[in-house]
Amino acid sequence: MVSAMQKEKAEQFLQLHRDHEILVLLNSWDTGSSKLIEACGYKAIATTSMGIAASLGYPDCQVIQLTEMIGAITGIVNAVQVPVTVDIEAGYGNNLNEIIDSVKKIIATGIVGINIEDSIDLNPALIDEKEFCERISAIRALSDSLGFHLVINARTDSFYTSPGSLKKNLSESIKRGNKYREAGADCIFIQPVSGKETISTLVKEINAPINILANPTIGAGSLLSIRELQDLGVARVSLGSALMKATLALIKKVAEELKGKGTYDLLSGILTPLSDTTMAYKMATGSNQ
Repeated sequence: MVSAMQKEKAEQFLQLHRDHEILVLLNSWDTGSSKLIEACGYKAIATTSMGIAASLGYPDCQVIQLTEMIGAITGIVNAVQVPVTVDIEAGYGNNLNEIIDSVKKIIATGIVGINIEDSIDLNPALIDEKEFCERISAIRALSDSLGFHLVINARTDSFYTSPGSLKKNLSESIKRGNKYREAGADCIFIQPVSGKETISTLVKEINAPINILANPTIGAGSLLSIRELQDLGVARVSLGSALMKATLALIKKVAEELKGKGTYDLLSGILTPLSDTTMAYKMATGSNQ
């Protein structure tokens, strides 16, 4: 049963892909990070599957049990007021029926959108495009049968997994992107790509809103700003697992400094000014303490 509120949030989230202003998603991995991101003024919450898995001690690529993923998603949906879209990797199933059953359970949490990708365990050989289109079409049919518009963000991993040339990967991404759109996807996610010419070509050649991953690890010179991406016509930008990885990296660096030097310099710097730290805590917990 899909509530009227869930239907309304789905329409709101879909409209965010059509607005002139680019949709920026700072991906979260648990209730606290989601509440903090919402409190910072973001219009929607998007999860990182890698982040959720890591927060529970699992590696990426669908090692986490679906029940645990659903538990994390449910907590996030119940904690925020904005629309929530979730990363479901390749669909948590070994065949179409299993994937549809998983998606049905995920929709029941109250989410309004999903990411689904055409690779399994980042294998260089992508899922056959016809088979992947059948998955998208079946998910769209499920959504229609429930009386609401699930926002499907279809990710093609042509660039991510293939050792091929830029020209070949670009051509494959465009071909798959248009096929996925025809099958019922609302947005096409291509990553990791950088460079104005490549992104501009994707925007022009794929007949759908485009989602680009902002990847700070590619270097400051190659990372396009939000304004630059918007000017290129990108509809949606997300950070993926970067924020969660940065959080883990911070813990590691603080631990190494404390163990090696016995000092607190890095931790002190992050906690300064204390008023900002206190405010972040309050935003993540809704606490007045």
